[in-house]
Amino acid sequence: MTGFRFGVVAAPQGPGEAWAGRARRIAGLGYSTLLAPDNLHLHAPMLALATAAQAAPDLRIAPFVLAAPLRPARTIAWEAHTLATLTGGRLDLGLGTGRPDARGEAERLGLPWGSGAQRRAQIVEAIDALREREADGPRTPVMMAASGPKALGLAAERADVVMLAAQPLTPRGEVGRMARDLRERAAGRELEIGMNVFVVGDEIPDWAVQWAGDGIADALRDSDTLAVLRGTPDEMADELERRRAELGVSYFAVAEGFAQALAPVVERLTGR
Repeated sequence: MTGFRFGVVAAPQGPGEAWAGRARRIAGLGYSTLLAPDNLHLHAPMLALATAAQAAPDLRIAPFVLAAPLRPARTIAWEAHTLATLTGGRLDLGLGTGRPDARGEAERLGLPWGSGAQRRAQIVEAIDALREREADGPRTPVMMAASGPKALGLAAERADVVMLAAQPLTPRGEVGRMARDLRERAAGRELEIGMNVFVVGDEIPDWAVQWAGDGIADALRDSDTLAVLRGTPDEMADELERRRAELGVSYFAVAEGFAQALAPVVERLTGR
């Protein structure tokens, strides 16, 4: 059975030494991967991840995820290949069609947004350009966040890591359907499947509700929601074992604010 992987989603901002210190702290807590969001109000993710990788030499890095419409496909491939090479292969290239508010960011950059089909085509073009650059060298894993049938289909065909981009309100059964659909479409391709955990612990801080989205406060209190991981470290570990067995999910990402709370579970399940 696939081993567990844990990552921390951290907003790249502030002075360089402070950001480097955060990367070292995340690595020190036992996490394998630092994931940096792609938002115009934050530092550019690929540049920030280069700093993090230098500060924490054992940490994998990943943009979470680059909005394909915001960059030419060959620029994405160029930067990804460079960063993968300079970090000794520690990059997962996260790609997506862009969260809804990224459309406004494209307009601010003077770039076309395009239809869903056009944005999916940009992802394919970026992956193809990356594979062309890599030629016979090491292969950089591609990570995609996907939820709808078309995005899941593309991820099943082209991604190595797939983050199920289910909303916090999504019932366990529906997430299971998404995971089964993904594996069926992959037709035997080996995929690492992941998802976000929006809250760790029995208390739900206001900032976590804001991060997860509007209208979900009540859903986060549902005892069976996948958005929350509750209980003692042993109970949390048992629940993640259940998710791996039932859903095939073995990669879990949490916001930086919950990194300390989940660290005992990371140690239990990975030995890190």
